[in-house]
Amino acid sequence: MLNQLMSNPWIIGILINSALLAPAFLSPKKLLTPWGIAHAWALGVTVWATLGWRGYAVVMFYFLVGSAVTRIGMAEKEAAGIAEKRGGARGPENVWGSAAAGAFCALVGWLLTQWGAASVAAVWVPLLALGYVASFATKLSDTSASEVGKAYGKRTFLITTLKPVPRGTEGAVSLEGTLAGVVASVVIASLAWAIGMVSGWGIGICAIAAFVATNIESFIGATVQEQFDWLTNEWVNVINTVIGAGVAIALGLLLRL
Repeated sequence: MLNQLMSNPWIIGILINSALLAPAFLSPKKLLTPWGIAHAWALGVTVWATLGWRGYAVVMFYFLVGSAVTRIGMAEKEAAGIAEKRGGARGPENVWGSAAAGAFCALVGWLLTQWGAASVAAVWVPLLALGYVASFATKLSDTSASEVGKAYGKRTFLITTLKPVPRGTEGAVSLEGTLAGVVASVVIASLAWAIGMVSGWGIGICAIAAFVATNIESFIGATVQEQFDWLTNEWVNVINTVIGAGVAIALGLLLRL
């Protein structure tokens, strides 16, 4: 019975993520708020149970690199009033804004392996894994583009008009930020390829999906975000990552034809 329990991926996920609670709470530099830690625990358990260590490696890479990127040029961004709130520490809204699309892909893929027809699972499980990776490639691209652009962007332009605007303006883009976003998406997709989550084609697909989704997000920020009170940055992040995952899955399907 004990061996059966210890081989259950959900139990393993609970044990691993519970072991990480103490370091997360005791760390002098808080990457997550207390509630953010609780929600990240739930996310971590879900990812480990559905995608194993490979999926967990991707989300941990996103979290650690994304948190580091958020702190780039923090003093300058705080002085300009364009830094992330709470010194960059993530709360529940940030956790799910970044990871809801990926968690959905992971859960659906797992359900297909458990109860779906083998022929259906054979097609869709790899595509959903690609969507999972693309969602985090998109979010890391967005985070890198935004934070590097705010810290080091020499000239920032509104994506709809290409007119110069101050750094930190919703919908603003810069050459420095755009390049950082592309590099970030390629790096995390390359990690996913190295550990066997996506094919070599998947690196390019994730990079394209991230680029498309990140620019659509900038367009949303420049046009309609301020018109709706409910359209917070967290909901825009959800939209952004859903688009990234969707574009990647669509491209994956096309390459199969």
